Amino acid sequence: MTNQQIQPIFILPEGSQRTTGKNAQRTNIMAAKLVSETVRTTLGPKGMDKMLVDSLGDVVVTNDGVTILEEMSIEHPSAKMIVEVAKTQEDEVGDGTTTAVVLVGELLKNAEKLLDENIHPTVIAKGFRMAAEKAHTILNNIAEDINEKDTNLLQNIAVTAMTGKGAETAKEKLGELCVKAVKQVMDKEDDKIIIDTENIKLEKKVGTGIEDTELVQGIVLDKERVHSGMPQSLKNAKILLVDSAIEVKSTETDAKIQITDPGQMQAFIDQEEKILREMVEKIAKSGANVLFCQKGIDDIAQHFLAKKGVYAARRVKKSDMEKLARATGATITTNLDDITSSDLGKAGIVQEKKVGDEQMTYVEECKNPKAVTMLVRGGTEHVVDEVKRALEDAIGDVSAALTTGKVVGGAGSTEVELSRNLRHFANSLSGREQLAVQAFADSVEIIPKTLAENAGLDSINILTELKAMHDKGKKWAGINVFSGKVIDSWKASVIEPLKIKTQAVKSASESAIMILRIDDVIASSGGKGGMPPEGMPQMPGGMPGY
Repeated sequence: MTNQQIQPIFILPEGSQRTTGKNAQRTNIMAAKLVSETVRTTLGPKGMDKMLVDSLGDVVVTNDGVTILEEMSIEHPSAKMIVEVAKTQEDEVGDGTTTAVVLVGELLKNAEKLLDENIHPTVIAKGFRMAAEKAHTILNNIAEDINEKDTNLLQNIAVTAMTGKGAETAKEKLGELCVKAVKQVMDKEDDKIIIDTENIKLEKKVGTGIEDTELVQGIVLDKERVHSGMPQSLKNAKILLVDSAIEVKSTETDAKIQITDPGQMQAFIDQEEKILREMVEKIAKSGANVLFCQKGIDDIAQHFLAKKGVYAARRVKKSDMEKLARATGATITTNLDDITSSDLGKAGIVQEKKVGDEQMTYVEECKNPKAVTMLVRGGTEHVVDEVKRALEDAIGDVSAALTTGKVVGGAGSTEVELSRNLRHFANSLSGREQLAVQAFADSVEIIPKTLAENAGLDSINILTELKAMHDKGKKWAGINVFSGKVIDSWKASVIEPLKIKTQAVKSASESAIMILRIDDVIASSGGKGGMPPEGMPQMPGGMPGY
């Protein structure tokens, strides 16, 4: 047999990069840890903010985990998976994004130590899965019940969510507004609470201070009346919502009209005017004195509406139309021929007000509105944006607490209690999974540890003291980051919804398991998201001057 030279076989296109085995695992873990480290300093009441500058020079100042990760334009494939964890947490609860991301980073960091001891990734994955299931049970067992009558508890939840964020200066007042807003839009079906936070409209307006943020029992629209001859304010408003244009319809197909003398031209104009006049007559005949139109309102129709004393606004967003329907009890109509008085909604007052340098339409004093508006105020654009994000977190927390009906203590107390119980569970196991469950228990402690570090405290001393208190049966023992002492978080009114913790554990463990199971990364050439040279993760910030 001739000794032929074997030709190398290439199965991937030229320029592709491939990282396999331990290299791939290390690279992915490193990327996840870097993402986690990026947001870690923002956690807790003493967490710091990040300034993010995009390629256009637009600035975002925030300590909201998901906002930071979205604005960073991360390209590393594994790091993108961590961003997904933050997005899931945001969609499901609306808060706890930083907690979830920090937890993924720590799970992978501790998994790396087990990999160094030659424990197989699937064994670690199995242990993490067991720990996550057990954590769910533990959290449900230690949680306390809550219902819509516990107004003080709900306010404490909202205040806890806003502590350490831009809205902190007026957190007591804003917490009260959040609870009122959530209770207002809450529905009950067979004793089950249903809350759609989309029905709480957050309208931003720069000017005055954060403490001037107000809750309007109705809807505030960033629209002005279409004609200066219309009334500026109307009491006992009967509101008509129309999602078709108050204009002369154009033909469906291309049509050509030939006019041979000026008389025909005038007749054509007169006919258009007649059609518009009839439309306005139908609106007035229904008894409506306020009209909100999703599309355009013709100039001539505006004139006729003004003559009839009807307040009208045009090009109202579809989402705002739906909120108006929920707030006023109106039905959105398409055909003006079918309007009846039952289609009209009611509001105590509809008026145009000047807010800042813009005119806005207030639809107020609605009877039991199922959609409300929070008019968010602040000194600058960046402040208003951050207050809005803080309010979204608080509203999400209050909603999550009411829908699940369970809450837990904050200040790191829940995580220390969870870690303690998981260690007991690990001791009951035999086999290598025990090590993975212990690693999971260690990872959960990153939350109180980070809270202490961000406050400039000695995390080891604090953690030791916390564990000692929990061993004595004080399950809500947590950290007061301002005094550096261990406190009872429940008595100190630091309370969070259970769903934040269960969702963070669920999505963090699932993501960590998925990243651990990857042993081969094949990055095609010519596309984004390829592996950086030598498999070392890079965190593209995309920020000029940084």
